[in-house]
Amino acid sequence: MHGMKFELQYTAPGSRARAGEISTDHGTIQTPIFMPVGTAATVKGIFHRDLVEEAKAQIILANTYHLYLRPGLETLEAAGGVHRFSTWNRPMLTDSGGFQVFSLAGCRKLTEEGCRFSSHIDGSKHLFTPENVIDTERIIGADIMMAFDECPPGDSPYDYAAKSLALTHRWLERCFNQYHKTQPKYGHYQALFPIVQGCTYPDLRTQSAQFVQQFDADGYAIGGLAVGEPAPVMYEMIELVNDILPTDKPRYLMGVGTPVNILEGIDRGVDMFDCVMPTRNGRNGMLFTSEGIINIRNEKWKNDFSPIDPAGTAFVDRLYSKAYLRHLAIAGEMMAAQIASLHNIAFYLWLVGEARRKIVEGTFKEWKTEMVAKLAKRL
Repeated sequence: MHGMKFELQYTAPGSRARAGEISTDHGTIQTPIFMPVGTAATVKGIFHRDLVEEAKAQIILANTYHLYLRPGLETLEAAGGVHRFSTWNRPMLTDSGGFQVFSLAGCRKLTEEGCRFSSHIDGSKHLFTPENVIDTERIIGADIMMAFDECPPGDSPYDYAAKSLALTHRWLERCFNQYHKTQPKYGHYQALFPIVQGCTYPDLRTQSAQFVQQFDADGYAIGGLAVGEPAPVMYEMIELVNDILPTDKPRYLMGVGTPVNILEGIDRGVDMFDCVMPTRNGRNGMLFTSEGIINIRNEKWKNDFSPIDPAGTAFVDRLYSKAYLRHLAIAGEMMAAQIASLHNIAFYLWLVGEARRKIVEGTFKEWKTEMVAKLAKRL
């Protein structure tokens, strides 16, 4: 068990964009990085082989809430943790389930102790506390665990946001107490990241970014953004928080977002991203490319026999035509979702990989300006 290290390697001129490397016991991660979301220990519709060989994924996410409910902790522990259970032998991150509890399960009762909720599967009653969430994440066994926090709605009034933040901070202390009292179960190190909250209130964000540093964590997350606030406000909050967070630790912007959001986040010093958008939108026929966005269900692609994306990096981009993918999507064929999901994940990983190359070359700022203009186009 070696622990987790972050080495900051390059900073882009005229930008806060950074290139670095995170070392974990399951391998190294070159940043900036996008992490495909594997809610139930699987990235929907994509084989692990293709995630690695075609999309070049270096780390994926799993979801604490979903895995806790199904297959359940007993099965995960018997399997030897989520890496062995799913056969993903690279780095993995688990969220705390907080977001799902407050959105999907509809938190029935929020108290100092934790949150009581009903399972979305069978309505059974459960309680998440900072302590048992850490225990749950220990059993799941991911390399990076997230602290349990309250995710207040993006439009929360100031008083509610302030109370929620105070509760999140008290819970954070309990998370770290439990973290230090417990050991990893499967012989590899597990990092715990605190989450900076505070809605879109600059003073609350500042307070939170300062508060989390006392834990001297292996990395820090920024939560509670991309929940309906205007993009410029989101960027302002990222800048504010990254001004305060330490430069020698990775920064993870949770649940964000579009390719443009990711480039803007990188420009402001974010190292890690995740979002369901590439797979979820892919299943609905939306393809992200370096020239703009394609809705593959449109009539205009019916007889377009050119490759899906000549500039794409996955085998599906060159092998199949737009006309064929459109046919599969319209026919409701399972393979349409698989092809589109793999294309989008590979594109997102190409984008952050390209951003890294441009940071290293010192040309990130110019490249980003060009890319943002292209990425917003509808083809």
